[in-house]
Formats: sequence, structure tokens, C-alpha cells
Amino acid sequence: MAEKEKYEREYTIRSSPNVLYNFIATPSGLSEWFSDNVTIKNDVYTFHWDDSQEQAHLLGRKDKEYARFRWLEDEGTNAYFEMRIKIDSLTKDVALIVTDYAEADEIEESAMLWDSQIEELKHVIGS
Repeated sequence: MAEKEKYEREYTIRSSPNVLYNFIATPSGLSEWFSDNVTIKNDVYTFHWDDSQEQAHLLGRKDKEYARFRWLEDEGTNAYFEMRIKIDSLTKDVALIVTDYAEADEIEESAMLWDSQIEELKHVIGS
């Protein structure tokens, strides 16, 4: 397997940090926009899409700030995906910063998938 490279995307979200955090860190919130259904057992989240599923360990989270996961297939690597809430100190605008890893030739496709997913999140939130 080729080494995955880190990349980040930033999205402005019209939402309170409290509401946004629930959508990025809880199974019920993630089920609203990220996958069809999410279940959790022993800090392992199972994401269901149509006829497939992927599992990820919850590496860490902090209320109203971030949630970080590692796909089980990426165990033993530095790869993870994180959704971090950032509040602009001047304007108080809320942004969601997505950090993810992908193989060099798949970064653009992976970023486009995040763009699509975040559009769905904005729709669900009403942003």
C-alpha cells in the first residue's frame, strides 16, 4: 500500500459549535449526513452505507472542538480523519476543518467526497 498524504479542507458552517459538535461526534449526528447509519461499541464506530460498512476507532474528541477517527484498515499507520470546529475570534464565524489522509493520486477525489458530504451536513443543519 502506498503511503497516504495528509490534506485539509475548511468549510464555513452557519451553526453553533454545540449543534455542529453533535453532528460530527455522535452516532446519531453522523447518521444524519455522513453515512446511512452509525453504531458504536467500545469506541469503534461502524459506518453503514447501502450494502457496505467500514469501522473506525475513535482516537479522541473534545466537546465543542473536534472528533478524530482512524479507519481500522489504517491501523499501524499515521493516517486518521478529523473534524475540528474553529471559531474566528473577530467575526465569530464557525468553520469546520477536515483533516484526512489519502494516496497522492486519490487526494482530489477524496476531497471532492468531503465537499459533497459537507454540503449534505450544511443542508441537514440548515446552514
